[in-house]
Amino acid sequence: MVSAAAPGTYAPSAQTVLEARDLTTGYGELAAVRGVDLQVRAGEIVALLGPNGAGKTTTLAALAGALPALGGEVRLLGKPVTGPVHARVRSGLGYLPSDRAIVNRLTVAENLKLGRGRPDEAVDRFPALEALLRRPAGLLSGGEQQMLVLARCLVARPQVVLVDELSQGLAPIVVQDLLASLRREAKATGVAVLLVEQQVRRALSVADRWYLLRQGTVADSGDADEASAQRLVTTYL
Repeated sequence: MVSAAAPGTYAPSAQTVLEARDLTTGYGELAAVRGVDLQVRAGEIVALLGPNGAGKTTTLAALAGALPALGGEVRLLGKPVTGPVHARVRSGLGYLPSDRAIVNRLTVAENLKLGRGRPDEAVDRFPALEALLRRPAGLLSGGEQQMLVLARCLVARPQVVLVDELSQGLAPIVVQDLLASLRREAKATGVAVLLVEQQVRRALSVADRWYLLRQGTVADSGDADEASAQRLVTTYL
């Protein structure tokens, strides 16, 4: 059974930080995602779910600016955005793709300095990083690398974070700790989180709401309570 997520700090009237309006995107002229509408509000975690090939990563890439919109629009803090990833990052977006964007030959401390926050703030959030600061990032375990990129993103104090497959290749206990850290960050700072995750039950254990993608379109959505989550798992997944 899926436990309902602990309530976040957002309220129904909280600011919409990230929004897709009738978003269509894909590769070249081929639309892989069509007519997507979604919202993520301050202080909440929204899970973007669906089977393999549903368009989850493609949607995240378009929201981040890594793919162009073929139709519709993306709005960040109420304003339409059309620029590339680095421009959206400067406007308050954090993006964690599934490939763990670290520089293997640099130490953990040097990788943290590549971000816009201070390394000591990263250690405050993830104390386990302190013992790893002098270690080359390429020698870290998968869980340690994921902790590094998540810490580097959060200390930049984004308004919204897009997270793609946080659990990929990681042990369940590591995934649980990383998801719990996202939940704490959302409650403590009001950062909005859009989470793409294959482990549906784990995602729903920390999410406030969910959207389900099927064949590139939004098939359903709901609150991450027990009844809604059970309907999602039973009916679609």
